[in-house]
Amino acid sequence: MLITTVLSFSSHAQSCEEQIEYLEDNYYGSTYTSPTSTAISEVTFYEATIDYRTVYFAVVCFKSKYSYGCSEYLYQVGSNTKFNYSMNYIDSAGNAFRKYIEPYGDNSPCAPDLD
Repeated sequence: MLITTVLSFSSHAQSCEEQIEYLEDNYYGSTYTSPTSTAISEVTFYEATIDYRTVYFAVVCFKSKYSYGCSEYLYQVGSNTKFNYSMNYIDSAGNAFRKYIEPYGDNSPCAPDLD
């Protein structure tokens, strides 16, 4: 079901960048910024309705090593991921990412391979 939803979402926009742009343009996101983290700049969570189903996404912005920018990646996550991340990211955005978002990476074609 998870892969079917991603593929259905992909039909609206082809590339990962276009999928992120589609979410940003069509849905309200809740952003959690991590200025002291060495890896995570911010995470924005979206709740989208796709094919009459509610689907949850996280756009994770990883800090770039040699610049002030960041690289965005898209994860399709569970309904409680936003709550879990928001309760834990202040202590460590990296640990909260690894515990609550990264496990969804295998089912998210727009997530980086962190292995």
